[in-house]
Amino acid sequence: MRCDHFDAGTCRSCSLLPQPYERQLAGKAETIAATLSPVPGAGEIVWLAPASSPQKGFRTSAKLVVGGTRRRPTLGILGPDRRGIDLPGCPIQHPAINRATPGLKRFIRSLDLTPYDVPTKHGELKNILITVGADQRLMIRFVLRTRERVSDIRSALPLLRDLVPSAHVVTANIHPTHEAIVEGPDEIILTRARTLPLSVEGLELGPRSFTQTNAHVASALYEQAALWASRPFADGRLPESLWDLYCGVGGFALACARAGFPRVTGVEVSSGAISSAISAARHAGLSRAAATFIAEDATTWARAQSPEDMPDVIVVNPPRRGIGADLATYLNECDAPRVIYSSCNPVTLAKDLAAMPSLRPVEGRLFDMFPHTTHVETVVLMSRVKD
Repeated sequence: MRCDHFDAGTCRSCSLLPQPYERQLAGKAETIAATLSPVPGAGEIVWLAPASSPQKGFRTSAKLVVGGTRRRPTLGILGPDRRGIDLPGCPIQHPAINRATPGLKRFIRSLDLTPYDVPTKHGELKNILITVGADQRLMIRFVLRTRERVSDIRSALPLLRDLVPSAHVVTANIHPTHEAIVEGPDEIILTRARTLPLSVEGLELGPRSFTQTNAHVASALYEQAALWASRPFADGRLPESLWDLYCGVGGFALACARAGFPRVTGVEVSSGAISSAISAARHAGLSRAAATFIAEDATTWARAQSPEDMPDVIVVNPPRRGIGADLATYLNECDAPRVIYSSCNPVTLAKDLAAMPSLRPVEGRLFDMFPHTTHVETVVLMSRVKD
């Protein structure tokens, strides 16, 4: 894949771009195997063929840094000087995102919004976060330093829809501090629509809820987990119950419910994500008994459950830091016969697997959620070791 921004040296985020794609996949597989090699039983893992990605247009969520000036705004990344670099037509972004950026620049100019300048800590508009949903509808989130221009953006929504007809959910996120984080804690929804229907598993996304950045690979990821989860046990019994810890908007749980699980429970600390999961479950025709979603810390909730309520399968999908010692200890000592671990960080995956010796890694698969970079998603199926 060719990229004018990479060739010009203005953006090197896709550091593996010069490598043929098959070589990228092979290198990631080698890295995962080497990182997991100290884990007992890692050498016996059956690795399925990697789940590959389209090489361009795959990124369905983008975090665009706003730079430049009110009259000539840029949408892209921060450069070495901590000022914005414009990346029009970025080839890894979904075409719907690239189609929206010219209209967004015109919107910034029309409202006379001042881009935030990191070195001087001056300006108002920091980032624009865009997610592509079903039918290429968009969630557009304006990350602002203050609330001063929120009413102006709300009043100008008809103009925004003229410039970006695919805008479905529009919000203002308030990020007052000078920190190297993308968004702030306060979200103001400006449209009647509050969630974005996604093209994956009938999911719905609310503002500040996590979703995978690559919808194509995410679909394969949920499908694989559902296949593993629903596999009959050695005695022929079919699994009936599942916990999805760190469930986000419910991807794994809802995929497993569709695969035939009578009872799934998702736990996620974000109440907004849980609201989206509940809405998606109801739209899928799942009753509260069939699909339950709970807004609570995953580790705290799991440790508070009665042994009699132990499920047949537990899925964990933690952030990069991993599940941590407390949850690893719980999973190691509980009676759940099957655990599926989805990880975006092989280092913490290896650490957590090593802390669960009563669970034997059986199968694994690489999911190339982030082509042309060293980042990778790895999913491992584990079975309880019998005494």
